[in-house]
Amino acid sequence: MADEVATIAGGCFWCTEAVYQNLKGVRAVESGYIGGARPDPTYEQVCSGTTGHAEAIRVTFDADIISYADLLDIFFATHNPTTLNRQGNDVGTQYRSAIFPHTPEQEAEAKAAIERAQADHGDPIVTTIEADAPWYPAEDYHQKYWDRVGAQNPYCMAVIPPKLAKLRKGFAERIDA
Repeated sequence: MADEVATIAGGCFWCTEAVYQNLKGVRAVESGYIGGARPDPTYEQVCSGTTGHAEAIRVTFDADIISYADLLDIFFATHNPTTLNRQGNDVGTQYRSAIFPHTPEQEAEAKAAIERAQADHGDPIVTTIEADAPWYPAEDYHQKYWDRVGAQNPYCMAVIPPKLAKLRKGFAERIDA
């Protein structure tokens, strides 16, 4: 089967990228920007909250090894989908919880994943399903951030290890050793 692509936004892309980069069947994870009006936005512009973009990741995966549904279940288990335009101390529309399906099948699966996630959360899920839009890769220094410098960044050390613990607890069989 040919590789497929999933695009999701769950707050800081450094934190989301760290969750997906070592999953079986994931070929690549790229941090970037999606869902806004400004062409070729910079990190500083997106962080200002004025472009409408979300910090997001684009996951290229082999659907014979890991399904889109599995990727979405991991998404909902490793971020807070019940806070509007916020993940922890990151506040603004650029940190929204959103899924950007690439096909009608992905859109249907996104709706099903929200229903599954809602059964596990007491508060309402606020994750949006947004139209596929132009993708803008983040600057090179944002790519593979956790692997390169995350352990030296106090913010990353506060946020990423708990996400990875949730991943190991709920999806250990999906992690590439």
